[in-house]
Amino acid sequence: MKSDKKVRLNRRTFLRAAAIGAGSAVIAACGGGGATTAPTAPPATLVPPTTAPTLAPVIPATAVPAPTAAPTAPPAASAETINGVTLPADAAPPEYQTFVTYFDISADWTSPNQMETIYKSGGFGSITNVTGDTLTRLDKNFQVQPAAALSWEADETGKAWTFKLDPNLVWSDGTPVTADDFVATFRYAADPTHAWDFAWYYSAPGAIKNWDKCVAGELPLDQLGVTARDAHTLVVETETPAPFLPAKLVYSEVLSAAKLKEYGSGLYTAEPDKTISCGPYILKEFKPGQRVVYEANPTYKGTNRPRIQKVIQIAARPEAFFAGYQAGEVDRVTGEQLQTADNEIIARDPELQKQIRLTAADFRTDYLFFDCQNPPFNDVRVRQAFSHIVDRDTLIKTIITPTQGIPAYSFLMPGFPASNSEGLKDIQNYDPEKGRALLKEAGYEGGKGFPKLTLWLRNEPQIRVALATAIAAEITQEYGIEVEVSNKEFKTFMDAINAKPTQIQFGMVSYGIDFLDPSNMLGVWLSTGRHNWFNKTFDDMVNSAAESTDQEGRIKVFQDAERMLVEEAPAVFIYHRTVADIYKPYVVGECFEPNVAGFAGLQWPGFSSMSDSMQTLYMSNEITKFRDKPPA
Repeated sequence: MKSDKKVRLNRRTFLRAAAIGAGSAVIAACGGGGATTAPTAPPATLVPPTTAPTLAPVIPATAVPAPTAAPTAPPAASAETINGVTLPADAAPPEYQTFVTYFDISADWTSPNQMETIYKSGGFGSITNVTGDTLTRLDKNFQVQPAAALSWEADETGKAWTFKLDPNLVWSDGTPVTADDFVATFRYAADPTHAWDFAWYYSAPGAIKNWDKCVAGELPLDQLGVTARDAHTLVVETETPAPFLPAKLVYSEVLSAAKLKEYGSGLYTAEPDKTISCGPYILKEFKPGQRVVYEANPTYKGTNRPRIQKVIQIAARPEAFFAGYQAGEVDRVTGEQLQTADNEIIARDPELQKQIRLTAADFRTDYLFFDCQNPPFNDVRVRQAFSHIVDRDTLIKTIITPTQGIPAYSFLMPGFPASNSEGLKDIQNYDPEKGRALLKEAGYEGGKGFPKLTLWLRNEPQIRVALATAIAAEITQEYGIEVEVSNKEFKTFMDAINAKPTQIQFGMVSYGIDFLDPSNMLGVWLSTGRHNWFNKTFDDMVNSAAESTDQEGRIKVFQDAERMLVEEAPAVFIYHRTVADIYKPYVVGECFEPNVAGFAGLQWPGFSSMSDSMQTLYMSNEITKFRDKPPA
């Protein structure tokens, strides 16, 4: 890097310039013993990211109108809500308890129910999974809580779990919610004719008994290991011991057995005139590309009653989200929805700084990945060379901004169970000189003979297109390898990554937790996972640790497995998302009090039936300083 460096831009200037030129580089921007309700994993301990630096002033994209003048006498809150919730003394009246957010106008949104679809449910920031209760839910400290299941216990084998359901739950048409509804839901999710886009989730680790064979059509659905002992007792059997199963079952938003039989699919959940609800909200309007509206469910008898009486989601383009927030059109913009310039505006504005609500999000990590079975990336030296080209610190300072991420040198974010990020930091460190030596050893000195690459993205916002473009430019400048960036439509990307064999040679994607256990995150890299890196030793380590009830021993095995992952470099880890959402000052609630990790935001899984946060979020009387009438 010595004389070589004299003709190169310094890191910050070069990457900043590359990011600014993102538009010209994008070629296809189209787009877990006895009865328990205890947590299955210890609370996470995170280190909050540093405060955003003071940045040079930038010009907002649009002018911000002055807030509407407040009424002379703000109305007092009434205790009479649609769903019988008593509002706090400082709350605005029920008609003002409306939460307005954005979703991406280009999002492929076919249903708001997670057991119908995960990947076609509105994208980042959208509010979904609120019309049916899940078996379990999480609190803001990521601890498992009772939901539709009031208690559970495993047998002596650790493979048969009995869940006692809440007998008070009813559908909005008056019929009771029973174990048969959950049986029908899981059978529908495993039905090969449904082809659920999240079917891999209930495979190993802790696979539901016969899940894979049912999904493949090799066994009838009545052989699935989810059965009803009686109307309010559900039994879930797993192929192997699964101490984390209650945490995993946050993904279980119940569907109506009767409606599934009547309509033949779960798509009835997207039609307000057909759907019924047993959850906190009822779907009132579903117009992807325009609006999605929920109202509090007056027949809801569960334990997750929300204070917010209506949720309105408006379709818009991501680049306009922040301007709309400034103009008062919405109450929140998530960190995933903010652009680089938006974060710069926030960083220099004291009032906007007060509106930041920091979260660990879903412990999400962004990374580069490769087709590890074919040249050139079947050579570990090539993959390792690419692991030394990512200048994480500079990328975060110049593009991501420090409130939105911390450098990633491994897959598991600091604070996540089994994380060993400090111990692995020196393996994929930024060192282009070492990378060039590895490429030379592999026969690609100066990039000669190396194929032109296309870096695939999954319908990413501008901020991560800029990130990818800067990395691509760095690869070209330091290694002499030509790289272009292609931001694909979501379906195109997912079809290609899931194809066997994969259709993506080189890509950038992210992954966050589905349940709080290392087996979930590391399971992505199993031979049965989303990528085509196959390592039997890694598989054996992760699978054995997943089944173990020896907490200390299993953590050590997971850490050893992650070290192997980092060294073999089927992925280059870029950054862990520490998301700074922004909320209007009148959006308040106990969910914004710091959690055990010190994060004071709406933690994953956010405003959904999977979380108890919706019980505490509300609009204070201060909203009347910003709006002279409730949103419609």
